[in-house]
Amino acid sequence: MNSHNPISARKDDHIRINLEENVQSGISTGLEKYSFEHNALPEIDFEDIDTSQFIFGKRINAPILISSMTGGADLATRINTVLAAAAQHSNIALGLGSQRAALELPELQKTFKIRQVAPNILLFANVGAVQLNYEKNYVDFCQRAIDMVGADALYLHLNPLQEALQPEGDVHFAGLLKKIEKVTHTLSVPVLIKEVGWGISAKVAEMLVQVGVAGIDVAGAGGTSWSQVEMFRMNDIHKAHVASAFKNWGIPTAESLVRVKRTVPNALIFASGGINNGVDIAKCIALGANMVGMAGPFLKAALVSEEETIETITELIMGLKISMFATGAKDLAALTQIELRKI
Repeated sequence: MNSHNPISARKDDHIRINLEENVQSGISTGLEKYSFEHNALPEIDFEDIDTSQFIFGKRINAPILISSMTGGADLATRINTVLAAAAQHSNIALGLGSQRAALELPELQKTFKIRQVAPNILLFANVGAVQLNYEKNYVDFCQRAIDMVGADALYLHLNPLQEALQPEGDVHFAGLLKKIEKVTHTLSVPVLIKEVGWGISAKVAEMLVQVGVAGIDVAGAGGTSWSQVEMFRMNDIHKAHVASAFKNWGIPTAESLVRVKRTVPNALIFASGGINNGVDIAKCIALGANMVGMAGPFLKAALVSEEETIETITELIMGLKISMFATGAKDLAALTQIELRKI
């Protein structure tokens, strides 16, 4: 199948490169610059700590999002099924990878059909925002992505740098804001915007919220660098050199999160990009995130087993709960009131 479908082949390349190569950003998330003040007398019982919350009318057990990864390729079927089953077991949210390939080729829709194993999870459909400039009926294009998977909300992802580096990239980004506005006011579910690993600035977040976007996933720098991923796909050494120059590009996750929260305090804000453990999750919540996404650790776990993926989720929740216990935060609302120290 992939030999006849360049999008599927690209998705397979992305999975393989993420697993086999060093595609880490050259800059850090910035979370290491923040620390909690230890509370030796928390005055709460550990078993009473509550990490649950409601997002878009659904209760989730923890503010953890399995971030958008893959779809439209053979291996993606197995990965997405395992991730969805683990999300259902743990009652956390899942964001799907770009559904463009499945929208163009219906036979690929099976790589996203996860509701049979995860009927109750908070689920985010996902298409590239730039595709609004390539689809004549772009609102219908987005609605079909939602209907394909029974999603509760839609991610439109922004990735201008990645598209510019890809030989097959879509780079017509002019006029997107007006189309995003129309989509947000027409679709049957809320629309969120996410980057893919270079962060969202305060200015861009403000523009997006003004046109009706319900939430922002900052997806900052500090984790996977997609310029590095694209570099490993290139056979032309000169184009690879161009891609390598962007290893240190982007707004660090913590910086993007703080600036966006300050600028659009009433919007839903998700933090992702280089999150590694429960302490990182706690820091992001304290800095203003409503939910925290991770991809790399879940990709590796999913290729082992559903059980390993569930254990990864359990480990993250335990780290978050202990962070809350050691700061005296009984629930997520209390955690948002804990002041982090800048190191």
